[in-house]
This record gives sequence, C-alpha cells and structure tokens, in this order.
Amino acid sequence: MTRIAIVAGEASGDLLAAHLIEALKRRLPSADFCGIGGPKMQRVGFDAWWPSETLAVRGYAEVLRHYREITRVRRQLLSRLLDEKPDVFIGVDAPDFNLWLERKLKSAGIRTVHYVSPSVWAWRGGRVGKIARSCDRLLALFPFEPPLYEKTGLDVTYVGHPLADVLPLEVNRSAARDRLNLSPASSPIFALLPGSRQSELQYMAETFIRTAVLLHEQHPDALFLVPLVSRETRDIFETALWKLEAQARPIKLLFGHAQDALAAADVALVASGTATLEAALLKAPMVITYRMSSLSWQLMKRMRYQPWVGLPNILAGRFLVPELLQNDATPEKLAEALHALVDDVARKAEMEVAFHDMHRLLRQNTAEKAAAAVISLLPA
Repeated sequence: MTRIAIVAGEASGDLLAAHLIEALKRRLPSADFCGIGGPKMQRVGFDAWWPSETLAVRGYAEVLRHYREITRVRRQLLSRLLDEKPDVFIGVDAPDFNLWLERKLKSAGIRTVHYVSPSVWAWRGGRVGKIARSCDRLLALFPFEPPLYEKTGLDVTYVGHPLADVLPLEVNRSAARDRLNLSPASSPIFALLPGSRQSELQYMAETFIRTAVLLHEQHPDALFLVPLVSRETRDIFETALWKLEAQARPIKLLFGHAQDALAAADVALVASGTATLEAALLKAPMVITYRMSSLSWQLMKRMRYQPWVGLPNILAGRFLVPELLQNDATPEKLAEALHALVDDVARKAEMEVAFHDMHRLLRQNTAEKAAAAVISLLPA
C-alpha cells in the first residue's frame, strides 16, 4: 500500500491538501494519508496525528511564545516518519516547520515535496537555496515563482491555484445573498474577514469592530458579515463585541461561509493572506489590512523587498487594492478607505476586470497537476 505523509498547518493548507488528497485517491484508491492536517483533510480520509491548529501561529513573536510546543511536535513527528518511512512526504506551506522536516527526511532517503513556494518574492529571498536543498520537488501556485528557482536546479512545477478551479468565473451576488437569507434591499453589505488564526483575531478583532461602528454611522442601513472559521475565533470576536458594546450593531457572525460573504458583499475588508486571493477570485472589491506584534512587524519590514503585501497586488504588479498595514490599520483610516470604495463605481469595475484576468491565469486544474507531480516521485 502506498503511504503518503502530509503536514498542513493552517486553513489554507488544509484546503490545498484536501483537494490534493482527493486527486491522489482517484489515481491511487488504496493509498493511505497521515500526518498533521485539518478538518477538510480529515473529511476525505486523512489520519491526523495532530490537528493543523497546532501550527496555526503567525508572526515571529507569536512563534517564539509557542516554540517549545511546536519543536516538540516536530521532533515526535520526525521520529514517527523515520520509523514508518512513507513513500513520499508533502509539506504544504508552513515553511518554517516543513523545510526543516523535509531536509531531515530527504537525507534519510524519503522523497519530499514542498507544496506552495514560500514567499521569497516578498521577503526572505535568501531562502531559495535552503528550499532547493530541502525538497525533491516544489509545487508553485503562481506563474512568477518557477523562474526564481532556475539557478538552483530544483524541479519546480507550476500548478496554479485550486481556488481558481473551484470558484466560478462569474459571481452571482443575488444568489449568494439568498443563501445567507439576506434581504435584497440590504445595502450596502460589507464583508469583514479578520483572519483564520486565533493569533490574528487577537490583533484584528477590535480594529474590525471599531471600523464597522464608524461605517455604520456613515451608512445606517449597512450590514456587516463576519465569517469565522472556528469556535475559538468566534469566541474571540464575540468577546471583543461585548467589550466594545457593539453587539447591538448590524454585525452578522457566520460559522464559515466566507465565500458566500465575499460573493454577497459590495465591499470587503480582508486580513492579508489567502483570503485576499479568495476575495479577488470572487470579484469582491476590497481593502487589505493587517496587524501583528510590533516585534514581528519590525522584523518583517526589514526582510521585505517589494512594496506590496496582498496577493492581488503582487499578481497585478501594482497597488490595485488599497493596503493599510500595522500603524496605518486604524479604524478611522480603514473606514475612510471602505467608504470611498463602496461608492466608487469606476474603481470597483477596474478591480473586477483585473480579478477576472487573475482568475483565468490561475485556473490550471491544480489538484490533478499536483497529483501527477507527486506520483512521479513514487517508487515504481
């Protein structure tokens, strides 16, 4: 029986890995999948030795606080993988965790794949050589990534992004509003996506709520949709609502349903990350924001060597979407940017045209391409 080990450390990795597992199962029906994964992976038959939430920590200061626990899990996982010797190991994103693991496994003769190029195009470009030494193959989501590795000799396959395959090119906003039981007269509708990790909510929840309060003063008929991915993140957001005495505002919390919220919205406020790409593929005009600890921000600023942070801007090669980060991510500035965008028909149309171009570029039948690349490394 073919045994494939996978580590996916957060919600976006869980989605990528789940699609890949389904594609691999179509070609290898008896294959066994194990390692660290989330609920989507488990629903398609993955054996999670640890949940993906174990690794869902972002920012250098936050990682330092959880360093001992994460290191202990990685050592235990390495020991088990060396003992069981899977046919191939796939590290899905989470480069600080997975590249070390891949290097150890590769040196022990286990074939390794890294799925999702680390953001060497945004910061820490010096890692290109380390990545090449750690894995046998890299699966790249974006077309500008393979050329970055040409000098290393690493086998890099551009596979596109699975969200571009799953999401329709044309978005039906009325249908999305119907699915969420929203009144057709509700206008404007703002989608607020403060992040998928608990650590993100700790920094972002109050800022998003204060922004909604300011927008509600300008748009008394507005509705705010807040999709949250877990009970833990919902608890953090609800606690912030009560603390700020904002629970009476028209803020509708959703358990999941991020895609419906983005499809239904006139404008979205999105924490930087994969959700910004999701918003672009759903043609949602947006403002991108992010806050983290001051220490993490200072460290990341020093390693950053291009002006954009949000994926839609990186793909566009320009500031297509407004970015308000760290000290600029104040409720006042965010509300002002969203207020300006919601009534700017020309700006929203410009974004939509660019988002359609991105969607077509990234639609590559990703899961099947990735599965073929993995299978090519399996023993004959």
